[in-house]
Amino acid sequence: MSNQAPNHARVIPLRPSAGRPGTTRPADRPPTPREPLWRDLVGDVLRRERQAQERTLKDVADTARISMPYLSEVERGRKEASSEVLAAAARALGLSLGDLLARAQGELVRLSSRTSRTSQTSHAGGTATTSSHNGLCLAA
Repeated sequence: MSNQAPNHARVIPLRPSAGRPGTTRPADRPPTPREPLWRDLVGDVLRRERQAQERTLKDVADTARISMPYLSEVERGRKEASSEVLAAAARALGLSLGDLLARAQGELVRLSSRTSRTSQTSHAGGTATTSSHNGLCLAA
């Protein structure tokens, strides 16, 4: 028999436990809204524009010279497309890359302001800070 204390490993979860089944969040903390991802916003803009033009995925992919499955993944926010792919898809839809990114940035501002309003009302007695997104900044 050993006189040493048991060796307990300290486990640090990679994700918050609130998302795991069988775990609960303290009752005083409401769920925090998920921050929108850039790839989701850009994909939404591409899909809405394509559908507004009543064009098929195949037609736009052929015009942009990218594969149809890849364009579908980009539209669904599953792939982080390069600026070259985004520019090609935008041109195929009659947009510039700047137009595409400006529309996505507008969506980001709209969704972020809604998220910050939600978090402001959910913090009981606390003050929430908000940030304005007046410019577009992308880093690769």
